[in-house]
Amino acid sequence: MANQSRDLIILGSGPGGYVAAIRAAQLGRQVAIVEREALGGVCLNWGCIPSKALLRSAQLYNDMKHASEFGFETGKLGFDLGKIVTRSRDVANKLSGGVSYLMRKNKVEVISGNGVIEKGNKLVVTDSSKKSTTYDFKDIIIATGARPRPFPGVDVDGEVIHTSRTILENKRLPQKLLIIGAGAIGIEFAYFFNSLGVQVTVVEMADQILPVEDTEVAQTLEKIFAKKGMTIRTGTGVQNLKKSGSVVSATLKGKTSEEQWSGDACLIAIGILPNTENIGLEKVGIEMNRGFIKVNEFMQTNVPHHYAIGDVAGGAALAHKASHEGIVAAEVVSGKSKHPMRYDNIPGCTYCQPQVASVGLTERAAKEKGIKYRVGKIPFSAIGKAIAIGEQDGFVKVIIDDQVGEVLGVHIIHAEATELISEAAVIRSHEGIAASVVDTIHPHPTLSESVMEAMALALGRPINF
Repeated sequence: MANQSRDLIILGSGPGGYVAAIRAAQLGRQVAIVEREALGGVCLNWGCIPSKALLRSAQLYNDMKHASEFGFETGKLGFDLGKIVTRSRDVANKLSGGVSYLMRKNKVEVISGNGVIEKGNKLVVTDSSKKSTTYDFKDIIIATGARPRPFPGVDVDGEVIHTSRTILENKRLPQKLLIIGAGAIGIEFAYFFNSLGVQVTVVEMADQILPVEDTEVAQTLEKIFAKKGMTIRTGTGVQNLKKSGSVVSATLKGKTSEEQWSGDACLIAIGILPNTENIGLEKVGIEMNRGFIKVNEFMQTNVPHHYAIGDVAGGAALAHKASHEGIVAAEVVSGKSKHPMRYDNIPGCTYCQPQVASVGLTERAAKEKGIKYRVGKIPFSAIGKAIAIGEQDGFVKVIIDDQVGEVLGVHIIHAEATELISEAAVIRSHEGIAASVVDTIHPHPTLSESVMEAMALALGRPINF
């Protein structure tokens, strides 16, 4: 049977792949997207979206516990974990269906199956019935994503030992949960299960939770979590992790201490592995770096007509990073004016309560670079809207250049931090200065005033603090 020909093939339909497909189609390319599981990839089906649905349930439950502070009497509260999980899955399914609609709307062909790249600009796709079809292509964008990194010597069973994927469908509420890894995923699930009354222990090898975040923010969140009854162990490794029936046990080894832990569930959240095996990368000579595909700022690999975006291309494993890389790649591959991917202005968000959001340099990074800087830090207890809605915990911290006032970094811990960070990302995308934010009229009363007030404080122009 003769090979079939396609103009542009995108391998993987996650937030990088499907966005690249839409943008390329808008620019006149004939696009086919190959997906072996579900449209939307991990983000829509097993990551960002369903986990945020779970976190919303936890937040509502916590809010109802404090309803009396706002003049409401709720009586005895309870919850149904099964219904919470079912709603989460329904939300994911709805959005995955939305991606299917977008593919039809933009005339993107969807091919179901597992794709393997071969020399000569060819992709062999094997469907669920084991039937293989070879497609010739002009260009290909590799967007195969990643999967949770396993803990050495421990099998995930989806009942006692979990990854971020299996725990999303878990309808059994554990009594004692060990979370290994205090990055965004580990911290979000720590908040969720703690809210439902689970005894949560979080273990992190680094010296702080959320290791990529500003130290002051991480320390503040750790104190808040401790008040909620969580056990946090930083600078600590996990040894002898074992499962025996429905019991899991481990040794938590710190720098100067050691303790034994046992419970009925464990979540492994120690990072990701890129899905780069068995897709033909070695056959065509694509260069790799520690398992990830090497790309330049235009998402080009060393092999002409072969591009890579998202988690497989390394860097921060964030859906919005993948989506923007998809747009960059789609525009380059379609002959549009090139704009390089900028990696120094990607917002980071953690959706526990309070939320954590940041963009740009941490104070630690500014010191390491030898940059002279100023800091402006405003607590939300000084912001009228925050007091009115009963969300006073947290602060905004801005770091600006000491000479011209360029905004170097913004770090927020608050119930709505992830909604507030975009203003900072916009000003930084234009290499803007703090004075521009201060001189922009912000509506009152709003939480966004906190960013303006922090900038004003850094400039020595505070008004309400």
